[in-house]
Amino acid sequence: MRFRASSPPAAAFFATTLLLGGLAGCLNQSPSRQHSATREAVGQLDANRIYTPVNQVLTPAGRQVELPGLRPQAMALSPDGRLLAVSGHTPEVVVLDPATGSIRQRVPLPSEADEDLSTDVVSTHIMAPDKSGQVSFTGLVFSPDGTRLYLANAQGSLKVFQVHPGQGLTALGTLRLPSVSVRRRADDLPAGLAVSRDGRRLYVALNLSNRLAELDAATGRVLGIWNVGVAPYDVALAAGKVYVSNWGGRRPDVESLTGPAGRGTTVRVDPIRHIACEGSVSVIDLASSNVVREIMTGLHASALALSPDGRHLAVANAASDTVSVIDTRTDQVVETLWTRQTPADLFGATPNALAFDRSGNTLYICNGTQNAVAVAEFKPGQSRLTGLIPVGWYPGAVVFDPARSSLCVANIKGIGSMKPKVVDGQARFNSRQYFGTVSLVPLPDRRRLEAWTRTALRNMRHPLLKAAALPARAGQPPRPVPERVGEPSLFKHVVYIIKENRTYDQVLGDMKEGNGDPSLCIFGEAISPNHHQLAREFALLDNTYCSGVLSADGHQWADSAIVTDYLEKSFAGFPRSYPDGMDDDDVDALAYSPAGFIWDNALARGKSVRDYGEFAITRKAWKTPVGRKTITWTDHYNEFLFGTENIRLYSDPAIESLRPCLVTNTVGWDMAAPDVFRARQFIRELRQF
Repeated sequence: MRFRASSPPAAAFFATTLLLGGLAGCLNQSPSRQHSATREAVGQLDANRIYTPVNQVLTPAGRQVELPGLRPQAMALSPDGRLLAVSGHTPEVVVLDPATGSIRQRVPLPSEADEDLSTDVVSTHIMAPDKSGQVSFTGLVFSPDGTRLYLANAQGSLKVFQVHPGQGLTALGTLRLPSVSVRRRADDLPAGLAVSRDGRRLYVALNLSNRLAELDAATGRVLGIWNVGVAPYDVALAAGKVYVSNWGGRRPDVESLTGPAGRGTTVRVDPIRHIACEGSVSVIDLASSNVVREIMTGLHASALALSPDGRHLAVANAASDTVSVIDTRTDQVVETLWTRQTPADLFGATPNALAFDRSGNTLYICNGTQNAVAVAEFKPGQSRLTGLIPVGWYPGAVVFDPARSSLCVANIKGIGSMKPKVVDGQARFNSRQYFGTVSLVPLPDRRRLEAWTRTALRNMRHPLLKAAALPARAGQPPRPVPERVGEPSLFKHVVYIIKENRTYDQVLGDMKEGNGDPSLCIFGEAISPNHHQLAREFALLDNTYCSGVLSADGHQWADSAIVTDYLEKSFAGFPRSYPDGMDDDDVDALAYSPAGFIWDNALARGKSVRDYGEFAITRKAWKTPVGRKTITWTDHYNEFLFGTENIRLYSDPAIESLRPCLVTNTVGWDMAAPDVFRARQFIRELRQF
């Protein structure tokens, strides 16, 4: 039996197929069929080879530290180089020995019952006990003297730890943040952190209120507040200024076309697809206490890294596959470095974390969706990529370890949910069994880097992609998925059915035609006859795999074939939005891929599209008062049975680009609306066509 995560095989098929078009390599390699086969089983193939559900292979370099149950999103190396702190979707900080990779400590986050270090009352909201301890998108930093560790917590506070040199951490307490007025939340969302050189001031990106806060590092007293761009992510200090990266670019003005960005906030969007269309860096001069500039960068400006001499600031533009280089003397972008080979390559590197080496001559870039760290020779104006280091699944944090001439890389997805949780002697799988890793990688020499680059390119199917881009051949037979772009396919029409939250074996494990496990089938043919009939008449898809973990990222995989850095890092409790597009609060233009959706692609190529519920928000009400507002499943079913029309039931598009395609007299996700209603609406229109 092969494990399949909890989204539908049909969705998994399209997600996997389309994803291949978005993961080009960053270095020139001649096309080759070697190591391009896609028929291996998903899972761990040997000690250091893992086949992922997204049709990529992991063969990470260096020593691997396994962190079951953790999605590591933030990492910091102590100033003395003896402690490596890691945090993520977990109620603790994990302390590693950077020399050996051994886990030295698991330190629970300070709870609300622990000491409140704040001397000012900065929020009147009483927070619940901190049971989950979720780190935010980023934000873990040691004080310059190494005596404190600060962590940004998604529940709306900063957690503070005492550092015992060479020994470990103890929880010290909590610093409160200024209150915020956004939908269904009274506490702000801390993201990136920076500490002043003297350790007395703490700078915090307030991701929900679009502000930067300056706090007294000891007491949490608010010393200053500045307005910055939309969804500020990271913070860096240089030349008497504070630099703040903004995932969503400039704040909208009265003339801006805007879209939702979670919790009632808005972001500038493009006029065609309504996807977030800016990234920026805000610059605050500390002497005058003014915001002096907003520097335009690429999309999803996220991680910042300051060169050792302080002259240049690198900005990871995760949704543009670039790094912007800012001269801190002039606050101008002096270089844009592509993290894929050329601008003509398809989207899919997702640079989201950065680190310089001690000399400042080399920049290391976490290319999340390439499962690799890109190595760049850093010469502003002449910088270039020199190779790739294969690491774990979706690297999202990196630090340079000068004492050991090595890199420490936090792999957010690590090896995924491929190892079972053993309960009562039985192996149990669940897509939310997070299993992150940390790669400890010695810096390679030129020959080793060349070899690792070849490995990384093979792992991301670069030879196969290169071959697919060759000119179409004449006389090729039609194939379901053509080997080259422009060659004929068997398909004329595509009916794409998305059914989430079930594994293959739960529904179709009883089908003898497939590679399934009947013992796991709990919704077999007697319960799901339509699913079985569709599988027999069209395709069983028993060995296609799901890339998503839950609805928020599953719909992105199913519709865009890739998930953005914004969404991969939102697993810290989804504090801004849960962008599955099912209701008004779950629409977020920052979550969407800049490459667009499957319908954008089809429409741009002259194809017709009809949408019967995907990314559709249900609207319903009684046509005439009946004494209650609630509309139950029974009410809907009786409407279907007896042909009455007492309920006004329709849908609005969650994404504006769907408006011309959306069938509005049906609904998408609404558990109160029976499937027979949806089927009837589809059949009616099918007959019209």
